[in-house]
Amino acid sequence: MAADLTTTFTGIRFKNPFLLSSAPPTESESNILRAFESGWGGVVTKTIGLHPVVNVVGPKTKFLRADADSARLSMKKRPGAALHSSWNWELISDKTLDWWVPRLGRIKKAFPDHVLVASIMAGSGNDTELRHWQELAVACEQQGCDALELNLSCPHMDRPDMGSNVGKDKELVSIVTKVVKEIAKIPVWAKLTPSTTDIVLEARGAFLGGADAIVSSNTFTSLPLIDPETLEFEVQVDGLVSTGGLGGPAILPLSLAKMSQLTQAFPDKSFSGIGGISTFDHALNYFLLGCGTVQVCTAAMLDHAVGPNVIRTLNAGLSAFLEKHADKGWRRLDDFRGLRRDRVVAQSRIRRPGEKDYRGGYEAEGYAEPVTT
Repeated sequence: MAADLTTTFTGIRFKNPFLLSSAPPTESESNILRAFESGWGGVVTKTIGLHPVVNVVGPKTKFLRADADSARLSMKKRPGAALHSSWNWELISDKTLDWWVPRLGRIKKAFPDHVLVASIMAGSGNDTELRHWQELAVACEQQGCDALELNLSCPHMDRPDMGSNVGKDKELVSIVTKVVKEIAKIPVWAKLTPSTTDIVLEARGAFLGGADAIVSSNTFTSLPLIDPETLEFEVQVDGLVSTGGLGGPAILPLSLAKMSQLTQAFPDKSFSGIGGISTFDHALNYFLLGCGTVQVCTAAMLDHAVGPNVIRTLNAGLSAFLEKHADKGWRRLDDFRGLRRDRVVAQSRIRRPGEKDYRGGYEAEGYAEPVTT
């Protein structure tokens, strides 16, 4: 039988399990429409807030590259360099809810069978701010959005009651999620920050608040590098820089570690994986750890802004994988999802060498001969 790319996640049917994540590629109506035309199973809007946001001047996103024949890392474009990561210090959408509302409705009318997820953010310092979460949720739901993604993870918000500052506080995570769930009739996903000691604690808070899924993870807090020639940061405004978010290939293993913690702690819950996905092989890691969907950003930005070739490759990769394993009875994602989740264990469970083979880390008894120069 033919491979089936469709999947059901938090009660929503997706044409495929690949989503364009909340980021610069999803900041406009035209980009989201192009993304659906390209074949993405779902799109998460750039985060919508109630109040106007003014982003920094200059570039919003830059790409760090590595040389193949040296240890050099730099954002400077040069022949033969490979993508290492993306870096941005962009805030949420600089367009207000009033701007987004009619556009959300038009997008759903144009693509009623595609999944549109509204990313939203407000403060959490008082009851008024918490009601703002509800106002955003209701407005997006009324326009036909299929789910809500709570941005509890933006790594560069100055306010202590917004973004990752909320995502590091399990009680605030629970409160915000509960407030939105009280009024939402559509699924609510909580997007958590990786910049925390134990992400399982914040995830538990989200689930206690009623979250239907956890999204992990957002970009990692970071700084751009300093140019050794100019002694200036490679990204700066008037010589100044602030922390931003690191994404792309460099964070794939880091994000997988966070996801492994989550899916093992809550094996019966739903998870959407983000971080470093460019190919199906990358996405497969998340699926085998237990994710029901994955989200892509950096690779799409480098592919005509919305990733038409990326989604084509992802869909083709999933089809080929299912066909390759058809003899196992695998026809769809759920047939192999979580298959390697239990292989991640504590260090103490990794086999050590036997006593007769163990030499204290040395090749032979005693110390190695000193190196002569």
